[in-house]
Amino acid sequence: MDFAPPTRQHALEVMEAFAPRMGRRYASGRNYDHGPGAHKAVSGLAPFVRRRLITEEELTAIAVAHHGLEGAEKFVQEVVWRSYFKGWLERRPTIWSAYRDGLVEDLAALDTDRRLRKRIDAAENGATGIACFDAWAEELVETGYLHNHARMWFASIWIFTLGLPWRIGADFFYRNLLDGDPASNTLGWRWVAGLHTRGKAYEAKAWNISKYTGQRFAPRDADLATGIEPLDNTEPDGLPPTTPVRTITPPDPALPTAFVITEEDCSPEAFNPMALDIRACATLAASPLRSDRPVAEHVTAFEDGALADTAARLGVEATILRAGSPGDLVRWAERAGAMQIVTAYVPEGPLRDWLRRAEPDLAAAGIMLAEWRRDWDSAIWHHATAGFFKVKQQIPKILHEQECA
Repeated sequence: MDFAPPTRQHALEVMEAFAPRMGRRYASGRNYDHGPGAHKAVSGLAPFVRRRLITEEELTAIAVAHHGLEGAEKFVQEVVWRSYFKGWLERRPTIWSAYRDGLVEDLAALDTDRRLRKRIDAAENGATGIACFDAWAEELVETGYLHNHARMWFASIWIFTLGLPWRIGADFFYRNLLDGDPASNTLGWRWVAGLHTRGKAYEAKAWNISKYTGQRFAPRDADLATGIEPLDNTEPDGLPPTTPVRTITPPDPALPTAFVITEEDCSPEAFNPMALDIRACATLAASPLRSDRPVAEHVTAFEDGALADTAARLGVEATILRAGSPGDLVRWAERAGAMQIVTAYVPEGPLRDWLRRAEPDLAAAGIMLAEWRRDWDSAIWHHATAGFFKVKQQIPKILHEQECA
């Protein structure tokens, strides 16, 4: 997979090169995990889309242009699925806080449970003796990538065969995946565990792994857990009700502005930020917030590169900020004489948590936090109240309204 450099220009080149394969070839080959260096049936664009170096609209538009909506159906659905998960979490924000707080408890248990800590270390270091699982652990740590099918198998084996806490597994992914996203990662693991679609867990089967890895791996049935039971009994109250998407304060063009670029949207040109009265600009690196455990260097390097590329494309000099003390953001904006901080919408996740901690100091300093939200997100999130099928039915209408089809 060609993930370097983390720039919009490179992302556009990869997208253009893969466009002829976004139709039938993608639909027929997308489930096959051919191993490191051989992932040719999938685009490898996820790290760029996660940061919106290219956008979902651009991806779906080029897929439909090359193959028509019917021909590009599977590819378009995968793009929309990412947006669906993000919207689903926005509509149920307590799911994120429950994951965050539960992970703290799970990691604290490692301090007192030496046996569990040893088993976690073996899983994360690819030393379980399950050949496919160990190979995937090594690929993830070394490359920052795993094929989507492998992610499902890995999570299932982690939870049901190895009997390890699912949140620590999700944290392992989040610390290492170049495309790590709070919504897709958290809800993907919950889906495997049987917490997202209640009562239905994902079982890794030996025949399925053998077939879709092209017989690179041939686990025995005895190697994997069978007849698994969902973990929904660990959340006896079920899913929380949906809530409206958070209301945002739009930017005021008349106010002195401190403009902040984050990895949540590295194509802010769509919002015409130069129309604002910008007194200062900063890139805000947030990858270290992903976990209290060490975040992979390739993750932070990709984020740094994407942020630098965005500032360069805008032609602005940007202060490099890192999400340490929230007060640093407030003091930077005060020094610039700003009355508002403007940024692209920050959804549920560690950066939103961090900004929430900054809000009292911002209010005390008389500085407003203003955000842009894309029409694409609003359109999909409106339907992200239940399973994906509800969103899937709306795809033709959404694409038409977004002029992607």
